[in-house]
Amino acid sequence: MRHLFMLASEGGEVGMWGAIKENPTFLVMNLVVSAIVVTVIIERSYFQLDRYRVNSKEFFAQIKKLVVAGNIDRAIKLCDAGDYPILQLVKAGLTQASKGADEIDAALSEKLSELKPAVEKRVALLWSLANIATLIGLIGTVSGLIKTFASISAPGLSAAVKQQMLSNGIAEAMYNTAFGLGIAVLCMIAHVMLHTRSKNIQHDLESTTERVFNLLTIAKPNF
Repeated sequence: MRHLFMLASEGGEVGMWGAIKENPTFLVMNLVVSAIVVTVIIERSYFQLDRYRVNSKEFFAQIKKLVVAGNIDRAIKLCDAGDYPILQLVKAGLTQASKGADEIDAALSEKLSELKPAVEKRVALLWSLANIATLIGLIGTVSGLIKTFASISAPGLSAAVKQQMLSNGIAEAMYNTAFGLGIAVLCMIAHVMLHTRSKNIQHDLESTTERVFNLLTIAKPNF
């Protein structure tokens, strides 16, 4: 393993950057994985914070006042004020307000089934990326150790050089392990947070569906 001999005899760079320069294959692969992970986390976090920033209870309270007063058209226009999922869901029920309970329920259920998958989209990917990063790190570790032990068995090297080569090789292998595990931990923490947030959003959508259905059927407003 030529790069280990060069590190040992000429004093190459140490640390993560040195490991990347000397044997970049698996570390670069995990750098790519980490970039994907960060992209998914940022995109999902922005999606959840931006698309679901409407307070569903306050919004429904406004809709309820309009519906009870018989102002269905105004309530629908209020829903058209933005392209937020909660507004779309409420509008789906309001557009069927003059029809029977079955039609209202069908419209709400259809819209809910359309909105819910988007909430969990790509969140499960983080768990897969955690496993991929861990395995890449372990492969890099094993590969580095195999090459290291093969190199120090070469004849003609002094004990000091072999010891330095072994030290550099093990350090490189451990960087692969640490980097892979670090990415995996980040993925798992992000997955827990985003998944929890997704479940809360889905519960909010389901609760809004029930409130709209009850308002348009059980309450029986005059419109």
